[in-house]
Amino acid sequence: MKNKERKMTFRDDFLWGGATAANQCEGAYDVDGRGLANVDLCPVGEDRVAVITGRKKMFDFDDDHFYPAKESIDMYHRYKEDIALFAEMGFGVYRFSIGWTRIFPKGDEEKPNEAGLKFYEDLIDECLKYKIEPLITITHFDFPMHLI
Repeated sequence: MKNKERKMTFRDDFLWGGATAANQCEGAYDVDGRGLANVDLCPVGEDRVAVITGRKKMFDFDDDHFYPAKESIDMYHRYKEDIALFAEMGFGVYRFSIGWTRIFPKGDEEKPNEAGLKFYEDLIDECLKYKIEPLITITHFDFPMHLI
């Protein structure tokens, strides 16, 4: 019996792409009216878990910690380059989350922050330009500090 070469493939409806969370990639924590979120105050280092789990209260930045979400990879300003790279990698879908405080800076406004809406509209348009399907997660662990 001969060994037949089998080619493994994905199903036609398989979504090839990538995913990010707003708090892990956008940066620009204080740009265009965005409010402060709990994830902005999660430092790198030994206090990280204590802050995330609420055992250590942190309500503002201090000079003793580094806060990666402040800048992240600055996707807020570089999304066009990022989406072009996704297209170059052959992505057909991009799952991303909406930063609550970019749309509702304090979390209790009656009207959304127009600059925040525009950012996500532009991000979606950039995806569609490259035929990348946007797949949106409404929130990913972020919460307005104003409500805490």
